[in-house]
Amino acid sequence: MSETTYVVSSSPHIRSKDTVQGVMRDVIIALIPAALAGIYYFKMQALLIMVVSVLSAVGAEALWQKVRNEKITISDYSAAITGLLLAFNLPPSVPLWLPVVGSAFAVIIVKQFFGGLGQNFMNPALAARAFLLISWPVLMTKWTVDGVASATALGIMKEGVGTLPSLWNLFIGNVGGCIGETSVLALLIGGAYLVYRRVISINTPLTYIGTVFILSWILGRNGLMTGVPLQEILAGGLMLGAIFMATDYSSSPITPIGQIIMGVGCGLITTLIRVYGGYPEGVSYSILLMNLFVPLIDRYITPKAFGGVK
Repeated sequence: MSETTYVVSSSPHIRSKDTVQGVMRDVIIALIPAALAGIYYFKMQALLIMVVSVLSAVGAEALWQKVRNEKITISDYSAAITGLLLAFNLPPSVPLWLPVVGSAFAVIIVKQFFGGLGQNFMNPALAARAFLLISWPVLMTKWTVDGVASATALGIMKEGVGTLPSLWNLFIGNVGGCIGETSVLALLIGGAYLVYRRVISINTPLTYIGTVFILSWILGRNGLMTGVPLQEILAGGLMLGAIFMATDYSSSPITPIGQIIMGVGCGLITTLIRVYGGYPEGVSYSILLMNLFVPLIDRYITPKAFGGVK
């Protein structure tokens, strides 16, 4: 009687051909439509801010790792994505030193201080945006369209002064706002690419946008059931945040139910800040706040391993 020898290798037993570099490359490709839209509407200043922000983020990571005698990992594109996302969250009128400071804060303080790629507990680009907004609020709230000072759609909704852009202009991006957030069309194209490539799940973006749509209609800016939800989801940084920020691997839940909880929580906080808060936009702070709850969500939502001890 013959005997069969089985060899049990070390985990992980499920392997994938995906690499960090490959995933990050897909994210960069998905960000290209929004980058082109930002350059189209905000001209060369937007391009300069993107270039400076990306180079600063990559340089900050390389310098930090060089000083600490660590392996330099800038070729994985993660620092470049952080810099580009930070640029997307900046007004086109900011001085060029601002993305340099923001990129250094995002990469060194938020990412490297906590162990580098995959160890940061919140989105580095959004954390840097919050830091810059607190430190230089005037520079971070000055908006232009074609070089002319302009209020954002959310600012007009908040103050009740001025003429709101048409839904079409909100959709294509011909409005005041941050460089990469205004064109919903470009962001949806990038989001569709990421879903097609299975880089992100649709759970968090769909529930995030859906929650804002429903709650903004129910709560309303002029009383219950007076909201205009289509304006709310097209204006501001909701699409950018829902598609590219709230889905960050290291600072978002790993299970489908957890991702839905993340989306609902972000949508709830965003709407409450927009309707009742003193600041017109709530996307950045909602995602950062929910980032803090991700370990708790994963702890109680992650299913038990098959065959594990009760």
